[in-house]
Amino acid sequence: MSKENRLNKMILPMLLVVAALAILWALWYRPSDDGQLSAVLAAAGMEPQVEDASQLATPADSQQTQTSFKTVSEARPTQAPEDVVLNSLDELIALFDRLDYNQAAWQAGSREVPRLTFEAVSERWQQTSSQIPVQLKKMVFFRLMAPLILVANEKILLERQTIAQAELDAPELLALARKYRLLTDESGSHTDESGSLTEEQRQQLLARVDIMPPSLVLAQAAEESGWATSRFTVEGNAFFGQWDFSGKGMKPKEQRKELGNYGLARFDTPLASVEGYLLNLNTNNAYQSLRDLRSQLREGNKPITGLELAGTLERYSERGQAYIDGIRHMIRYNGLDQVDEAYLSDGAPLHLISADDARD
Repeated sequence: MSKENRLNKMILPMLLVVAALAILWALWYRPSDDGQLSAVLAAAGMEPQVEDASQLATPADSQQTQTSFKTVSEARPTQAPEDVVLNSLDELIALFDRLDYNQAAWQAGSREVPRLTFEAVSERWQQTSSQIPVQLKKMVFFRLMAPLILVANEKILLERQTIAQAELDAPELLALARKYRLLTDESGSHTDESGSLTEEQRQQLLARVDIMPPSLVLAQAAEESGWATSRFTVEGNAFFGQWDFSGKGMKPKEQRKELGNYGLARFDTPLASVEGYLLNLNTNNAYQSLRDLRSQLREGNKPITGLELAGTLERYSERGQAYIDGIRHMIRYNGLDQVDEAYLSDGAPLHLISADDARD
């Protein structure tokens, strides 16, 4: 037997051993599904779902993105809300107290918010709110609107998880791309019929599908709705002054002819109004700078705050910088920056209905 043949006979078994060891390593030491999920979410500035809502609390003095902006609770309820009929403002405040949703709990450091939605703004509120002490009126407004914002943000976080994990040709991913107008032009026409996204488009979609800090949403809702007393808020749940050029909007008393046939967009519920506002900021070209700044903050694991993002809203109002200054003043004066650390409880959802609406 030649020297070369003997050498080949020695090498072949060694190669087989190495191959077997490689297979064993791949089987036993490959990353777990949980590890892969964590890596995928981390790349999107997010984290795996936590066991319960208490783990959504942001640590005191944290200089990182708020925990409640990164993930949701696995224990969140899935049942439909229970209707609660309220006869008076006193009954509403008593409900807040029973849910530990009050100033005492807030001052003690709790940032947990119950899952409350409400049917509509009653005409009685519009007519009598001027007689309510200012601080009480503000408290009621903020405590009713904050849960809506957190519910809408939770839905967006779940959408972000889908976007980060889904295959590029997954139907649910393509549906979100259409919802957030990544694959449509401003007229709503489809611009891509390939049936699959690219990885670059996934990243573009993640930049659109993201939360809004509650402090910003609360301040704009108060400003645009006149603390929920405007005609458009009462008639059509319009909390954010969004325009509608479809001809179906609520007509202002004085229309500007140069803007065409426009009105204020109407919504079925206050929650739908919040969701419509978030979709507007997340898709409209006028707010690209807001989305860019938000992406930078998330990528850098920095807090995403209303005070920061408010600086990009120069096109939300014709008042420009004066509008930005007013929103920032409202956030600071009312301590709304603290609400950017709020998170939803795992408690059963409640849907509030005024006795007047229940009788209709």
